[in-house]
Order: sequence, then structure tokens, then C-alpha cells
Amino acid sequence: MLVLVAVHAVAGILAPMLVRLMGARAFVPLAAVPAFTAGYAAWQYPAISSGRPPTETFTWISELDLSLNFRMDTLAWLMTLIVSAVGALVLLYCAHYFDDRERGKGLGLFAGSLTAFAGAMLGLVTTDDMLLLYVFWEITTILSYLLIGYVMTSKASIAAAKQALLVTTFGGLAMLVGIVMIGETQDTYLISELLANPGSGPWITGGVVLLIVGAVSKSALVPFHFWLPGAMAAPTPVSAYLHAAAMVKAGVYLVARFAPAYADLAVWRYLVIILGGYTMLLGGYRALRQYDLKLLLAYGTVSQLGFITLLVGFGTQGMAMAGLGLLLSHSLFKSCLFLTVGTVEHATGTRDVRRLSGIGRRMPWLTAGAILAALSMAGVGPVLGFAAKETAIDALLHPDGGWETFDVVVLLLVALGSVLTFGYSARFVWGAFARKDPALAGDAGQVTTVSHPPERLLVAVPGVLGLAGLVAGLASPLLEVEFARYASAYPVTDHEPHLALWSGFVPALGVSALIWVLGSLLFLGSAPVAHLQRRLQVPLDAGRVYQQLVRGVDRLALEVTGGFQRGSLPTLLAIILVVLVTLPTVQLVRGVTWPDDITWFDRPAQVGVGVVVVFAAIAATRARRRLRAVFLVSVTGYGTAMLFLLHGAPDLALTQVLVETVTLVVFVLVIRRLSGRFPDDPSVLTRRLRAVLGVAVGAVVAAVAMTAVAVRSQEPSARSLIETAKEYGGGDNIVNVILVDVRAWDTMGELSVVLAAATGVTSLIFLKQDAVVRARRALRQTWRNRSTAATEESGGQRWIAAAQELDPSRRSTIFEVVTRLVFHTIVLWSVYLLFSGHNSPGGGFAAGLVAGLALALRYLAGRGYELRVALPVMPGLLLGGGLFLAAASAILPMFFGSPPLRTWIFDVPIPIIGDVHVVTSLLFDLGVYLVVVGLMLDILRSLGSSLDEQIAQEGE
Repeated sequence: MLVLVAVHAVAGILAPMLVRLMGARAFVPLAAVPAFTAGYAAWQYPAISSGRPPTETFTWISELDLSLNFRMDTLAWLMTLIVSAVGALVLLYCAHYFDDRERGKGLGLFAGSLTAFAGAMLGLVTTDDMLLLYVFWEITTILSYLLIGYVMTSKASIAAAKQALLVTTFGGLAMLVGIVMIGETQDTYLISELLANPGSGPWITGGVVLLIVGAVSKSALVPFHFWLPGAMAAPTPVSAYLHAAAMVKAGVYLVARFAPAYADLAVWRYLVIILGGYTMLLGGYRALRQYDLKLLLAYGTVSQLGFITLLVGFGTQGMAMAGLGLLLSHSLFKSCLFLTVGTVEHATGTRDVRRLSGIGRRMPWLTAGAILAALSMAGVGPVLGFAAKETAIDALLHPDGGWETFDVVVLLLVALGSVLTFGYSARFVWGAFARKDPALAGDAGQVTTVSHPPERLLVAVPGVLGLAGLVAGLASPLLEVEFARYASAYPVTDHEPHLALWSGFVPALGVSALIWVLGSLLFLGSAPVAHLQRRLQVPLDAGRVYQQLVRGVDRLALEVTGGFQRGSLPTLLAIILVVLVTLPTVQLVRGVTWPDDITWFDRPAQVGVGVVVVFAAIAATRARRRLRAVFLVSVTGYGTAMLFLLHGAPDLALTQVLVETVTLVVFVLVIRRLSGRFPDDPSVLTRRLRAVLGVAVGAVVAAVAMTAVAVRSQEPSARSLIETAKEYGGGDNIVNVILVDVRAWDTMGELSVVLAAATGVTSLIFLKQDAVVRARRALRQTWRNRSTAATEESGGQRWIAAAQELDPSRRSTIFEVVTRLVFHTIVLWSVYLLFSGHNSPGGGFAAGLVAGLALALRYLAGRGYELRVALPVMPGLLLGGGLFLAAASAILPMFFGSPPLRTWIFDVPIPIIGDVHVVTSLLFDLGVYLVVVGLMLDILRSLGSSLDEQIAQEGE
């Protein structure tokens, strides 16, 4: 099962490339992945039917007892078939629904997201671990956001995607809290163990309520139902898959999964009945007044989700069996109907029931499949939807506790909801295919012809789904055997439930006949019903409440931000530093443990350096010119590097010196665009307050550092790092081994931050897309011209490539000569630091900074042209390549059965040189090196070359 999830992930990654090569036809090979998964689930049927569900366990982090657990019981098997089979058909449908011209409009991302979504749903329904379930749950949330917001030029699409994201993320976070409450109380996160021993108590009850909140938000039940109709802004295949067979079923699955354990809790039953029943009525009520076919189906989906949740969460065998039957039938008929709407819209250009007329005669095969699906939705035989509804009504007509129980109320809710369902099912068939009075269309006019005849696949896929509902209905006795295995987890009832199309002339059939009659009258009386609906408005609309809540949060954030951030950097820094001083000071005053012995310094040189740093800091606060302040601040940084060196940390000292130098270069590049003096002239009182605050920050930080050492309760981990570095990382340089071996995941996160910082810098400078285009054009031009550059200029020697490109008044021959002499030496030094960093001071980070400073030297000597000649690549290539290389070195050991980021050590004998010590973590260090060089190149290109162009343009 884990392999199948991984295959979906790989297919999702490759999907954009396939779409670029094949266009919309790429959906055909992508459909093979979920189709194979469905075949795998069918192959597992003998194991499922024998009561021996397949299980898989993969150890992830043995030290933390974390593993990946998967289990395919009856419920997971059914959901796997639904998710995979419907997913494969929807992907096939997409091959003809989308146009090849859309490949440049995000179709590749859409294909990858839809394929990956199928994999995430597969993992969600098969995992046996609640924490892993939450991971897959949130992956589906993110992918659904991308799929709903596919049309990025549509404000409605983007708004609907954000709304779905916010609502489902809120529910997911609530569910996570519930998972932790239950898991920590029961001391296990395995679902199978929780079902065997669910436990009890207030923590369990609270956790169960939060689980229901997560399920309700995902399955669009009241009060979170409003996001699903809004999500109809997504393309129709998304609605057919996510909102019929996959995403919205995740919440239903969660209820069905934990109902055998917690359905006997009063809070569970009341929440399920009230929320499920009310959602069923509200969705059906609103579906009756829709003119848009997709919106009609959307509100019908809301209604059906409430019905299914009510059934699977009710807690009896009959209702559980009916719930699984409706779960399967709903996935088939609703995906069929959504795809039918897509085909109709594709052929006619409209979804408005008032404009469509006589389409049934034009597309008879599509109409036949849709009618079968509508019969299943309405609960009319001989399809599976009828058998499921009959089972539910029959179970409610035979309550264990007699007619005085709450089952009577539930029966009325189900019957009334079914009447509404019959009504909007008839409205759908009439609206999509029947001939209508031309007056209904008004000035818009009727659509009676098919202007774009649909391809066969756009008709065949909905037809297959509609026919599948009929086949499943005829095979309901066989399904009963499988569903009974799941239902057996509930308490035994006096009345034995059956899932069948015909059980004789039983009371349930009479109730169904009454539902059909009332539903027909409801449809025939649509005009007075519509008039009544216009007059009767729901007093509290959840959608409007959501909008007001979001606007309120935005307003609150604006007011808070405006109160604390008024555009004054000194004020903002003062607030941050005051908080930094206040909170630790409170704890220090309340009482802390101070060290018994304090060593103020080891040698007099440390005191001397400290005095220099203090005087430089004071002078920096008194400086009125920007450049002077920058250099004085740099003195404090270089002084800190010297203190590192005097304390025996050459690696830290080297890194500090390089970082300080890079910072100095960046400051100099930026202050070119600013005035020479600081614009403000603070008063004496302001300067004194700033000095007091600065001293307070330093004192508090020093006090916290001293007390942190005094309260240590465990042995420092650093004491064993010498041995660990040599044995685990194969290096003598502890600092570098920590970065690329022991704490490599931290470094991976830092690389991502560096990548984000580079993107932010570029975005601030290149505010317009044409600026990026100009930069790429200049790079290509430089690449073409560099081979034709002459070696002489005006009869003299050219020391740098950009000599003829520079203004003679801005050239410095001495600077050019020095650059020519030391550039290659600096680059070689950076390479040396890269390869020697595992055993000596250096490493990928320090080496990258050295190479970046070499590029800065070339830029200062010859501006942008010289920089492009020195490294003629775009920074993004280095940044992305470095991150990819680091990630690849992390994942590669897993293919050989080793943990991620595992280092292999080799001593390679080389003639004359001798044994060369090689570690595979050098690949990770090389990735760090490329990322840092890419960042430096990006800074020089944006803050350097781009600002040079702006200055030149302003001077013209």
C-alpha cells in the first residue's frame, strides 16, 4: 500500500512533464496508476472476505518508535475501490475534457495535483495510524486548494479555493487536537488498537467531539456546508472526483471508521443525528431552487453527505450496512451526474436549466446514463441507491427500544430528506434533458442544439458510472455479505438487516412509495415551492457568517498592525527589544539559579577585543553617517569573530568573518540608493533611552546565558560529539559533521529559508516581469559575446572582460589588476574549503561565502557585465540545483535500506597521493555550497546590477 502511495506521488511529480510532451492526452497514462490500484484492491478481495485484512508496517524512526502502518479491512477496501476506480475514470475523462492549448495555463500542475490527490486519499483510507491519517488529511487539503483554484485568473475560483482551505484547515487542526487527546490517553495511535479498546472518560469524549468537528468540516456538514457550493468554481472533473468520491468522503470515512468504538457515546449520537439530519434537509431545500446544474448537484451533495454521515454514525448494524451502500452508490451516481453536467456544458456552453431544452434527444446515451444515476440518487429501483435507502428505512422501522426511542425522529428526518432528494433529482433530469417553454429562457434564449458534439469518452465515462450503479444494485446480495463484515462491529440487534432490491411487500416499501408520491408532487408544484422559498429565508446564513468573521479578523489584524507598526523601524525595533527585556527579567527577578563560579576571561587578549567591540558599538550609536555606522557595526562583528578564535573555535571564527564581510558588501550596495546621513536627528533623551535599552538587552541576554548553564540537569551532548563525529560522520571537524550529518535536517530547513530569502530579495527588486526577462536576455547576450571578446583594448592589456563596457571615468586599473590576480585564487580557496571542511575549518557554507565574495570582487571591478561573464547562469539554477542535490543525498540512502542522510565512509587508495578519505555527505555539502553561491549571485544581480541600471536610468 505504501508503494502504491509512492507511485501516485511519483506520477504526480512527472505529470507536468507528461502534459508538456503529450498535452491533454497525458491524462491517459496517468489514469493507469489509480486503475492499477483498483486492480490491486480487487486482487485482495479473497483476503478481505476471509477476515484477514492485509497489513503493512515500515519502520521510520526506530529510536522514536515511529513507523508507517497500513491496514486494508472492509471499510478501507471499499474506499480504496471508490477512490481508485472513480479516479481512473475521471482522469480518462480529463483527456478529452481539456484542450491541448491549456498545457501552458497550469494544466500540468492540475494533472499532477489530481493524481497526487488520489494517492493522498489512498493513504488516508488505508493507514492504521491516526497521526499519519492527519498527514494525508492535510495533504488532501492543500491539493484541493490547488485544484479548486485551477483557474487562477478567476477571482471567484481563487476565493472559493481560499474558503475551502480555511474551513477544512480549521477542522483539521481541531481533529489533530482530538487525535492527540485520544492517543495520549490510550497510549496508542493505532486505529485498530483504539477500536479494540476505545476507552472512556472526559479526555476521550473531548477528543471524539474534535474528531467530529474535523469530519464535519471536511464533508461540508452544517455549519461548514457553505464551502462546497462555492467550490463549484473548480473544473467539472474536480467536482466529480473531490466533491463526489474523494475529498468530501474523507469526513464520512472518519465517522465510519470510529463509529464502532464511540457511537455509544451520547455526545457522538446527538451530534451525528442533529448535524447529519439538519444538513440533509437544508441541502435538499436549497437544491430545489437552483438553476445552475452544478449548484443543484452541489447542494444535493451537501444533503447526501448529511444522510450518509447520519447512517454510518448512527451506531446500529442496519444503519451501518445502509451507510456503506449509500457511500458506494453516492460516489457512483454523483460523479456520473457531475461529469454529465461537464459534457452538457462542453457541448452547449451553458448549465442553466432555463436555457437547456431538448438536449435528451440530441444525446440519448448520455441521457440514459444520467437517468440511471438520478434514479439511484432519488432512491428508485433497481439501482443501489434504492437498496441502501430501503435498508435504512427498514432498520428505523424496527427500533430495538420500541417506538418511544429517538429512532422515530430519525425516521421522519430520513423520510423528509428523501422527499426533497426525489424532488431535486427530478428537477435535474428535467433541467438537463427535457423540452421546456421558451419563456423560461427569457432574453438569453434557449439552447436546443449541440454546437460541439462531445467525444465518445465524454459520454462513455458517465455512462459507465451510471451503469455501475445498476450493476451494484443487482449485486446487492453479494455486497451485503461484505458490508455485514463491517456492520458486525456494532451491537447485535433483534432485527437482521438486509441489503436487497426486493424484500417483499414490507413496511419499508410502503414508506418508499409514499416518498415517491410526495417527491413527485414536490417537483410538479415547483412554481409555488419556489415562491414559498423566496418568501421564507433562512434566518442565519453560515456563508455570510464566515464572510463577516473573515472580514472581522482582517480588520482586527489591520488595527493591531496599525497600532504597533506605524512604518517607523525604530519604534518597531523598540517594541521587540522591550518585550525581549521584560519577559526574561520577570523570571530573573522571581528567582533563578546562578552559577557558583564565573570565569570572566581566559586571557588578556579577550578583554582587549571586548573593549574594542564595546567602543565600536557605542561609536556606531553616535554615528550620523550611514557608511560610518556600517563600518563600526562591522567592527563589532569582526571582534566577535576574534573572540571565537581566542576561545578555540576557528570554524566559527571563519564563518563569522565571512558572514560579516558579505553583510558589509550588501550594506554598501544598498546605501548607494540612500542619502549619506541618517534622515532623523533624535533628541538627547531619545538617544539616552536607546542606549539604556541597548545595555538592558545585552545584560539580559548575558544573564540568561549564565543561568541557562547553571540549571542544566543532563550531561551536555557536546561531550560525546568528538567520538560521534568520527564514528558516525567520519570527520574531525565537529561543526561541519553536525551540519551535514548529525543535524542535517536542520540544515535542510535552513537551505529552504535561504531559497525563500533569495526569492524575496529578487521580488523586491524585480517588481515587474519584464525586468526578469531583461536580465535573462542580458545573460544570453553576454554568453554569446564572451567568446568574441578581444584581448586588447586601444593597444593595451585588458585585465577584465568588461573593460570596454565601462565608463573610463569609473575604471580603476589597479583594482582590475588585483581582481585579475586574486579571483582564481579565491575560487580555488573556496573549493579547498569545500573539500577539506569535513576535517578542517571550512565546509559548504563557508566555501560558498568565499566564492560569493570572489563574485563580488568581479562585480565591483566590472559591474553587471563582468558578473555575468564570471558566472553566466541564472541564480535560480544554482539555488534549485543545490537544494535538489542536498535532498537527493538525503533520500539516496533509503534506496539501499539505510536511514535518510546516512553517511558512508570510504578510504580510496590513489597512487602517489595515498589513501583519500571520502564521505558521501560531501554531496550534501556541495548542495549547500551551490545554494550559498546562488544566493550571493542573486544578491549581486539584484542589489548590484539591477540598482546600477536604475541609477543609470535616473541619471539620463
